[in-house]
Amino acid sequence: MQERSDLDRENRDLRKQIEQLTQAIDSHAVIDQAIGVVIAYSGVQPPQGWTVLKEVSQHTNVKLREVAAHVVQWPQCKRLPPEIRRALDASLERQRLSRLPSPHPPDDDS
Repeated sequence: MQERSDLDRENRDLRKQIEQLTQAIDSHAVIDQAIGVVIAYSGVQPPQGWTVLKEVSQHTNVKLREVAAHVVQWPQCKRLPPEIRRALDASLERQRLSRLPSPHPPDDDS
């Protein structure tokens, strides 16, 4: 009887792990698609697209996969929730400013 109970518990645990892994794979795919939308919209490179999505998530307190889902739907529905749009534009501006050359060249002490 104990053996059956142990098998049932192990079966439940494995099913839960499979569900979590499936959700992680789905989230990863949506996030990758959202990075592509950010790249197409703004011309940033993939690492900056990832940074933008993370910043939008952090500044809006919306889960990254939810931000990504909104961004992926944006080209088709032509609208982003206002707080996500504001955070996206602000993050893209920070990325743009970080790519600008420094206004002061480094000192050449040689």
